Amino acid sequence: MTRTALVALTVSGLAAPAALADVQTPLQDPMNSGMWEYHQQNLLGDPADIRFDDRVIVRGPGEAEDTVNVPLLVDASALDNVDKIVISADYGPIPHIMTYYPGQAEAKIALRFKIDQGTAIRASVRTHDGAWHIGSTYIDAAGGGCSAPAAAYANADWYDRLGEIHGQVWPASGRARMVVDHPMDTGLAGDIPVFIIEDLYLRDDAGTELARLELFEPVNEDPAFTVYFDPEIMPASLHVDGRDNNGNEIEGLLQAADTH
Repeated sequence: MTRTALVALTVSGLAAPAALADVQTPLQDPMNSGMWEYHQQNLLGDPADIRFDDRVIVRGPGEAEDTVNVPLLVDASALDNVDKIVISADYGPIPHIMTYYPGQAEAKIALRFKIDQGTAIRASVRTHDGAWHIGSTYIDAAGGGCSAPAAAYANADWYDRLGEIHGQVWPASGRARMVVDHPMDTGLAGDIPVFIIEDLYLRDDAGTELARLELFEPVNEDPAFTVYFDPEIMPASLHVDGRDNNGNEIEGLLQAADTH
């Protein structure tokens, strides 16, 4: 389209501004990161439809006070038909933080992770049509979170508590929170191999899978997650099961608080 034709469309009141935004949005990284294109290829491949999208909200602190427990909220609930959310750090020694498959849950999750330096944090959200929608934020940090050894080893009974699940569901608000006891070793601390939870499944009483979390090394020690459901379909209890990379099984139950 020539410049003259584009101006004519704008003046005539047609939808040229929206069309132009659709063209420009995939090309303009709001973080101006030198690593995004590289990580996009490794994490997402080379999808035909990829764009930065303000409807994908990524919220964290401007500066990480505790580099081994950085809170993050990803909210893509403004998009329809989300089937996958990939969360990553552009300048992390291990960029892939986790992947969330919301299934019957909302496309929204809160978590904590380790950070090694100031970096753009991304949520890459895939919808059923194969399109990817990218949300971003920047978190500054002094560094070292990914190479710190787990604090669990200071306790003699840490292995006895391995894989225990703590948490609760709030059906009226469609919210569930869980914490899993696990060191989540990145393999970057001296002489300590990678030791992480790989998968967590949320199921209803009938065993139907409602959502799945795929975890990677940057997820924090004793991982903590909040997941969200439509209150109209939120079960009164959630069964959690999974496995770590050493074959240890994880199993627990989240229930609503006793109101009696």
